[in-house]
Order: sequence, then structure tokens, then C-alpha cells
Amino acid sequence: KVFDVDMAADVTIMEEGTELLDRLHELEAEANRERLIHWGPRTLDIDILLYDREMIMEENLKVPHVEMAKRAFVLEPLAEIAPYAYHPGYHKTIIELLEALQNKKD
Repeated sequence: KVFDVDMAADVTIMEEGTELLDRLHELEAEANRERLIHWGPRTLDIDILLYDREMIMEENLKVPHVEMAKRAFVLEPLAEIAPYAYHPGYHKTIIELLEALQNKKD
């Protein structure tokens, strides 16, 4: 049976955004990540959701993650560890984004 585990981690790093992305891709490869369908399920998916309060808009890296405010499975674990982290695009905290998403569903 296939199952999903969604989690968030708060890390302190020395790498720039693109260097971090390269390292995350290396970790996915070491874990034998498989993605058989584009935008489909995969065995491992590590995303950079936020990078301090920075906005990074490069071809291969968009931070904050462009879809995070629409996804409860992203916001819920992030709100557990960093409810007051700031989304520089929406000018809201993670808990505010989660509450807005939950209210939208009601």
C-alpha cells in the first residue's frame, strides 16, 4: 500500500538557495527517488518552502514555494513548527495562511 507522510523541518544552513536545492536533489537521488509521472506521485519529494524572509524567483527555484498557500498538507506541518514564520509574498504568517485556507473550505 502506498501512503504519504507530510512533514516540515526548520534547518539552519550556510548554502544559498540554489546550492541548497542542488543538495536536496542529491539527497533525493541517494534515496532512489522515483517519479514516473510528471506532477504525479513520487517516492520522495523535498521542497524548499521558505528561505528566511527572502523571495527567490529563478528559473529552477521559486521561494516561497508557489503553491504552498493552497495546500493544507504543506501548511499544517509547517504551522506546527513555525506558526509565525512570515510568507513575504502574502505578507502573512503561516498560521494566518492556514486559517484562511481552512475558512475558505467552510
